[in-house]
Amino acid sequence: MNCPKCNTQLVKKFYKSMMEVESCPHCRGMWLDFDELDKLEDVVFNQDTQKGSLVHYQTKTNYPCPHCSAKLDEFQYRLYDLKLDACIENHHGFWLDAGEDERVLEIMNRRSDEIKRKVDAETEWKQLLKNMHSFIDK
Repeated sequence: MNCPKCNTQLVKKFYKSMMEVESCPHCRGMWLDFDELDKLEDVVFNQDTQKGSLVHYQTKTNYPCPHCSAKLDEFQYRLYDLKLDACIENHHGFWLDAGEDERVLEIMNRRSDEIKRKVDAETEWKQLLKNMHSFIDK
């Protein structure tokens, strides 16, 4: 397989002691098979039902999928300020440019914090209402 961005041959490497990915030694991008993006996200936030929709505002690129050579789609990742490339047509996977793996982890960390803050606020509000009802019922 070749890098969709610089056409260098991809090499296999073990990423973060959890999965084997194909990496470009020239531009430092990496190919994640379709289920591996979820595995990357799960490092910091594994509640799939609360991650939100993955693909938004997709457009075709001129970059070929390393598996099938179909044009990759660029999309806005989970409505955050990050654009990724993917072989959505054939479900082969995702291309992450250098550093985008860390951005995914940052975004999932932020999402986890947002969910925790929301749950804490709802719990506090529920307790406040409960206290008000017990005060009024007296």
